[in-house]
Amino acid sequence: MKNEFELMDQLFDELFPITRSITGEGVRKTINILKKFIPLEMFSVKTGTKVFDWEIPKEWVIREAWIKDEDGNEIINMKNHNLHVLNYSVPVNKKMSLEELKPFIHTIPHLPDAIPYVTSYYKERWGFCMSYNQFKSLKEGTYHAFIDSELKDGELNYAHAILPGQSSKEILISTYICHPSMANNELSGPIVAAFLYNRMKEYRDRKFTYRFVFVPETIGSIAYLHRFGEHLRKNVYSGFVLTCLGGKNYPLSFKRSRNKKAPINKIVDYLISTGEMELIVRPFTPTHGSDERQYCSPGFNLPVGQFARMVYGQYKGYHNSLDTKEVMTIEKLIDGVNEIEKILKIQEWDGYYINTNPFGEVKLDKHGLYPDINTPLNGNASNNQKIDNRKQLNAILTMLNYSDGEHSLLDIAQLSGIHLDNLMNAIKLLKEKGLLKGPYYEKRSLFE
Repeated sequence: MKNEFELMDQLFDELFPITRSITGEGVRKTINILKKFIPLEMFSVKTGTKVFDWEIPKEWVIREAWIKDEDGNEIINMKNHNLHVLNYSVPVNKKMSLEELKPFIHTIPHLPDAIPYVTSYYKERWGFCMSYNQFKSLKEGTYHAFIDSELKDGELNYAHAILPGQSSKEILISTYICHPSMANNELSGPIVAAFLYNRMKEYRDRKFTYRFVFVPETIGSIAYLHRFGEHLRKNVYSGFVLTCLGGKNYPLSFKRSRNKKAPINKIVDYLISTGEMELIVRPFTPTHGSDERQYCSPGFNLPVGQFARMVYGQYKGYHNSLDTKEVMTIEKLIDGVNEIEKILKIQEWDGYYINTNPFGEVKLDKHGLYPDINTPLNGNASNNQKIDNRKQLNAILTMLNYSDGEHSLLDIAQLSGIHLDNLMNAIKLLKEKGLLKGPYYEKRSLFE
């Protein structure tokens, strides 16, 4: 039986070589591979369909792309690296001088060994990408530029998987599947999302329904909102976009939701304030980022943030061929699943609780919740169990006192200084005894 690391590694190796774009067979192939790990339902939107202020573009078909010199020697070929062709390039079959060819070749001079990732989704053009070092080595002469591609009436594809919970309130977890052959800035998000699904499906008595969404970036999330936006507006309790989650020596980073009431904002603030998790917080901004910009557009204003680690635009492999598995590391994807699962677990328990016996203290021994011996706080206990009982008793008394429909679990943790794990254990015990109800999503009266 393969462990989680081996399965992630296998999934990465299957997905990495695929030539993906915002439409086309690469997206469909990616979804079908992901289906081995998460039961995705795939949707399609036809070319020309209006989605808010956008229109679904023609589908890109790419079969072959290369440059050869006048002796027929191959200079570059997308079969060797799919970043060599400008993404969404129109076809070309032309012989030209080096000077004529140069404007159609894209490089990154400050990263001379990197092949850039360049796109032209909404304006027809053709082009190639290569390392700056290779570009500088080209000799004068005649070159043959060849791209066998097609823009046709087709479809845009996206997919989702719904993991039902006790409530119709949803946690939205979204990621994108359109970038070709880059590790951190593409595959980290879908892989972490797939394995989060498999972690969360093992949770018994899930409070929330979980919606895992896989879309081409920007146009895909806009198309998804066009179809499901009203449902999301009514049902999404919290959520986040997953992107760029790899990278050694980088802590997890959180971009706040535009919606200031977003529960995910509050959970992250709590974890930072208590030092329970190393997190970097970035403010919400519509000027850069990923699909959280669409989910947080003012008409929807969903309570959605974004998790990343080696953040887009802040590492030298961003949008180029230096973004490899060795830089990303599968180990960091495992860390991402662990960290985000912890946050989801807190979210499952957070909310407002009601003490069912709010008049005076509950007689705890009557319910089997009082220690069988009472020792001084600084006295000599004969074993650790007695000390643990005191901690448990403190958590029980604290939960009962503040479970008035006015204080959330995080409020209670911050007021008391008691660790969340101890409070969650107390909640479990109190609910088993029928002494506590909840959690509820909003404040409510103790006497409802």
